[in-house]
Amino acid sequence: MGYQVDNAIIMAAGLSSRFAPISYEKPKALIEVRGEVLIERQIRQLLEAGINKIILIVGYKKEQFYYLTQKYGVSIIENKDYLTRNNHSSIYAARNHLGNSYICSADNYFTANPFEKEVEDTYYSAQFTSGSTDEWCLQTDKHGWITDIKIGGCHQWFMIGHAFWNEFFSRKFVQILEDIYEDNTTKGKLWETVYKEHITQLKMKIRCYESNDIYEFDSLDELRLFDHKYLNNSGSLIMQELSRKLNCSESEMTNMKPLLSDKGKIIGVLFQCKKNNYCYNYETKELVQHCLNISD
Repeated sequence: MGYQVDNAIIMAAGLSSRFAPISYEKPKALIEVRGEVLIERQIRQLLEAGINKIILIVGYKKEQFYYLTQKYGVSIIENKDYLTRNNHSSIYAARNHLGNSYICSADNYFTANPFEKEVEDTYYSAQFTSGSTDEWCLQTDKHGWITDIKIGGCHQWFMIGHAFWNEFFSRKFVQILEDIYEDNTTKGKLWETVYKEHITQLKMKIRCYESNDIYEFDSLDELRLFDHKYLNNSGSLIMQELSRKLNCSESEMTNMKPLLSDKGKIIGVLFQCKKNNYCYNYETKELVQHCLNISD
């Protein structure tokens, strides 16, 4: 006998700084991938599976998400700590709504609908890598229960995509999170880190997916491999401006990385074009060539 899903929590509060420069203009979850807005595709898949209560946790550029309440009937909760804390703060913001809940990231692309109305047990989705990876790799027992998590590995199942929490798991996680939330050492932690640190108290299984079932785009370069439209037509005004300034196509600009101020604020983008390294400041509109190595 499984668990009837109560709701889905979609985390969409973060800056997605690695997705520079597009994320400076709009949240990554609102970009269009293969003709569909990323988060809208996930919402439709949840609704098609009979998950009608969908709670969206927003923070960065929150006002750009408001249209989803009217279009799809989702509820929106603001994460006021998104700038100073990692994604555990989105779980904290939704803590009173957690039960038999899907925990989703707004920027995942599922080629086929992974959601269902009844779920057998708690799980975290995973994919297998035949080579090396710096992702979070899972160790399991013979029954599929996760026993340990190692960052990085080879020929491993790694965490990617959504999770499902049953009501007991949700209550226990919220209890742990409330106990440690005010601790300064908690601020930078992912919710997965909290889970990892309390893995013996929080039982969760692995759910295995094929390599082309779930996609996660951490950078513009990764998205270009999946949706070729982004090679020369990203829709970004910043990319268009840089293209004009450098007299190049968008595809010639690669390896985009966020430019940070001394205080850690995102103020621009570092990138490569025609074997040269460049730095562009969003605030001053200054584009300069520099000698920093940004290829790593």
